Amino acid sequence: MRQTLRRSCAACAKSKHSCDLRTPRCSRCIKRKVLCAYANEPLTAAPAASGSAPGGSATPSPGPPLDGSSALNNYRFGSLDPFDSYPQTRLPRQQVQRLIHSFLHKIAFEYYPLDLNATSNPFLVSWWPLALGDPALFHVSLQTACLDEELLAQKGFQSSEILMADSVALLRRKVQDDSMAIQDGTMNSVITLAAIEFGKGNIQVSEMHVDGVKRLVNLRGGINSVRQTSPLTARMVSWYVEYGPRRVSMIVTGLPQFETQNDVGIGDGVPTPSEWQIDPTVLDSNLSHLVDVEIDKEVENVLIRLRSIFRRAQQVSLQPTRLHDLSCFVIHRLMLSAPEAAEPRSASSESIRLATILYIFIIQGPTYYSHAVIFNTIVSRFMESLGELVPYAHSSNSLFVWLLTVGMVASQGTQHYPWLAGLARDAVALTHVKSWNGVLALLKVVLWLERPQSEHIFRPHWEVILSVENMEHCEIGRASHLPQPL
Repeated sequence: MRQTLRRSCAACAKSKHSCDLRTPRCSRCIKRKVLCAYANEPLTAAPAASGSAPGGSATPSPGPPLDGSSALNNYRFGSLDPFDSYPQTRLPRQQVQRLIHSFLHKIAFEYYPLDLNATSNPFLVSWWPLALGDPALFHVSLQTACLDEELLAQKGFQSSEILMADSVALLRRKVQDDSMAIQDGTMNSVITLAAIEFGKGNIQVSEMHVDGVKRLVNLRGGINSVRQTSPLTARMVSWYVEYGPRRVSMIVTGLPQFETQNDVGIGDGVPTPSEWQIDPTVLDSNLSHLVDVEIDKEVENVLIRLRSIFRRAQQVSLQPTRLHDLSCFVIHRLMLSAPEAAEPRSASSESIRLATILYIFIIQGPTYYSHAVIFNTIVSRFMESLGELVPYAHSSNSLFVWLLTVGMVASQGTQHYPWLAGLARDAVALTHVKSWNGVLALLKVVLWLERPQSEHIFRPHWEVILSVENMEHCEIGRASHLPQPL
């Protein structure tokens, strides 16, 4: 017979704190470096083997796959918390338990694929403990899992509408109190609601939430001030506010919502990464191959510093969070360097600026929320600039090959791709490149981050082009040996 119905660990129960029920140790015990002992099997433990002997202990599983299907199939609906040690909702208890499980095992990793470790993923070790003590954030967190289920089921948004109504009501109470309005949980809730509303097609409501979180950021003293105490919150806000659904209008005006700090880290804007502040001349950052190319000073500065950072990364690799911070900073900086509508525009500089933004998006990948809208808008702008540059492409073959490579990956599946592939075949003929290694050598001359997945992203496009090119050369070679007509 159980000695207690309590499910939280002994340390959390003694201090009367919410326990996130992680195994083998909850995040609070990990942070405090204390023993984590559960009186009963916690929510995140694996079910016991069906054929185990009476009294045998269950063995924790290494965790379900990220698609969440196995997690939900193996979930035991009888494993409920009798004291409901999480904020109450209007949904049935079993549904809440299922949504919690989905958030912990699927949503957390989809929102933050930079860290697939359950003991360090910030949505598990930082966000979730906060949500257990914040009813508004808890409701919003459940909404992410609920919306995921409802989108798959295609039967409407009944449950998520209930959660949405209660989330908004709870948030209204919080924002009426200035001290509560600027809490991390409040900001996390508002920016996530913006993403949820966009996912449901409610663009105007999403924009309203974005405006709200911008005001909260200002109350906190700017995005850099938020970053000092809440890195996850700052990253989410800066990523979504700039690259979320409403950023089509930002692209038109060329005005991001947040400034960036300068190169040495001074200012209240998006923080300058430490890697950025290292003198880029320490390593070879020679751009002599672009000497005949007209390029804006700010774009050139970004290109030089990125080349230097990527070269250093060959010795000490960039950790995912460092790359994420660098990506956010670079995209902001390049957005800010967009030429004014009335200013004369250099096709080469604009092509490099837009291609660099696309390249950073590609190597970073989607994080928190989809950046498809702004990405596709930039692709269209890039195609316009590249079209103006094509007549002069021969002046810098390595640059042109790099631009085409980024363009092909970015435009895959669009109407632009065949045109770019045709230009790539012409470029191969000019450069006499016969293999992917030859193409890669040209890419490294301009900008290239050595990562395991880089070749998997870019190489297939060139393999197709090179195979066709080599086949044509073979056909020409065979034809040259045929008897010539008299």
